[in-house]
Amino acid sequence: MWQSEAPLSPGPGPQPLTPNAPPTTKPIKDNQHLRDNPPMLIQPSQADVRRFFCGVYAKARTTATLEPMEMLVSEWIDEHPEYHAELADVDAALAQMHQADPNRENPFLHLSMHLSISEQCSIDQPRGIRQAVELLTHRLNSLHDAHHQAMECLGRMVHESQRSGRMPDGESYIACVQRNATKD
Repeated sequence: MWQSEAPLSPGPGPQPLTPNAPPTTKPIKDNQHLRDNPPMLIQPSQADVRRFFCGVYAKARTTATLEPMEMLVSEWIDEHPEYHAELADVDAALAQMHQADPNRENPFLHLSMHLSISEQCSIDQPRGIRQAVELLTHRLNSLHDAHHQAMECLGRMVHESQRSGRMPDGESYIACVQRNATKD
């Protein structure tokens, strides 16, 4: 399983939304597209991700009202009681940020992937992911198990993109999820 919840693109911590950034017309070489087109989404640091998940875990254990995103995160946290001890101690989570253990899963990355797949399905982006995950959920009779199989496909797509220096291939990601949904 993947061990780092680092942002996929370079750059410092959170970055502002830039929906009106002009597109580049230059050929793409050596990650030039990352320099010419500012990121369109906020890119939290590893510490931000850990604080967010630990904060949602703590807030969900009180009578405080959760925001819609926090409700979604809390549902995925509830599916993973094995992560509760780590989520209960934000200071320890921050201290262990750079101590990756190849023999254990990274709970913050794992929960981030659940959240990413949930968001992808809610907006059907890349197009077709909603149906592919629904088919896989039906075949496995479990949204949670379907997410875990989709995570493997998502992780493979991100790894291949980073290895090759190309943009992520959404079509291969969806095809992988669809293969899992239709195999015997």
